[in-house]
Amino acid sequence: MQTRTPLRLRISWPAGHLTATLDDTPTTHALAKALPFVSTARTWGEEVYFDTGVSVSRETDAREVVEPGTVAFWTDGDALALPYGPTPISRGNECRLASPCNVLGRIDGDPGVLATVRDGDPVRAELVDA
Repeated sequence: MQTRTPLRLRISWPAGHLTATLDDTPTTHALAKALPFVSTARTWGEEVYFDTGVSVSRETDAREVVEPGTVAFWTDGDALALPYGPTPISRGNECRLASPCNVLGRIDGDPGVLATVRDGDPVRAELVDA
């Protein structure tokens, strides 16, 4: 059986960019079909999220509390959620999302670069060429 090459995502905004490695999940495949796209960044505490235009169901392993740098898909808002620290509903320093989200993968490197995203920034999401 052939193993798939992990998908790599590039997200860019006026002050910076990051890449992320995505796992082989149904949500990842649905998202990949929609790429590339441009959206508008929203911030919620130390989380950046933005609409993808993709609508998927919540997966059985969806989680509400994740590690900083997790790439998550918020099914209630059809959005990618990129937490890098506490949100307004966090307990302590945890990354608590608004509701359980599908976990897609991890940001490569320091997720703290997301602190340079401003609410309303244009955001571009695209696959990184292999």
